[in-house]
Amino acid sequence: MAEPDRAGTTPAGARQARRARPRARAAAASVAAGCVLAGTVAVTVAVVAGPGPGLTGYVSEAGIAGSAYAPTYRIGVFALAAALLLLAVALPAGLRAAAGLLAAGAVCTALSGAVTCSDGCPLPPFETPTVADLVHGGASIAAMAATVLAMLVISFSPVAGPGLRRVARCGAAVALPLAGAVAVGLVTVGRGSLVGGLERVLLAAGVGWGLATATVLGLARRNVPGGSTGRKPSM
Repeated sequence: MAEPDRAGTTPAGARQARRARPRARAAAASVAAGCVLAGTVAVTVAVVAGPGPGLTGYVSEAGIAGSAYAPTYRIGVFALAAALLLLAVALPAGLRAAAGLLAAGAVCTALSGAVTCSDGCPLPPFETPTVADLVHGGASIAAMAATVLAMLVISFSPVAGPGLRRVARCGAAVALPLAGAVAVGLVTVGRGSLVGGLERVLLAAGVGWGLATATVLGLARRNVPGGSTGRKPSM
């Protein structure tokens, strides 16, 4: 009696495994889109309804200890961290560098949510931060930097499809100069409405890129081999 087919051990099993991988990536992308939306809503609610100083402060001030909306803020940050990790899983296999950067960004995002800053989230060179402030601020900056670098990697990768490259190029074109402006603002003027406003626009650009990328990857489910259209994925 012939042995049952094991996925990947026979030609038929290998074909089945190849069909399953794009579907799994598309499913991860769909969940990532939901995490981006949920995380953005939660953080926005915490920032708008919380006791923070508005545009003159950092977004992270919504999560300081003692704030009634700190749990909401942290849930939102953790959801965004999950979205980055799911996007790393959803990327095509050839984009390992970009996936690694997104995974690193997810870890740093989760760390920034786990370690809260003190009142005002002070950062050098104009303020005296605590160790927690430095950990939180450093993790937040590293998470955004890793995400922008992932955009750049995808932008120039021949492995990425035209849809992914277009989204990445648009995201990088907006996020890269904003990230530079925030960095310059931090060391020249410090905390205030300028840096606070730029930070919010930069975060919005990152959210927009994440949602658009998740959408492109999620829609590939319709085009996987053996799917409803029978066409090859176009990402």
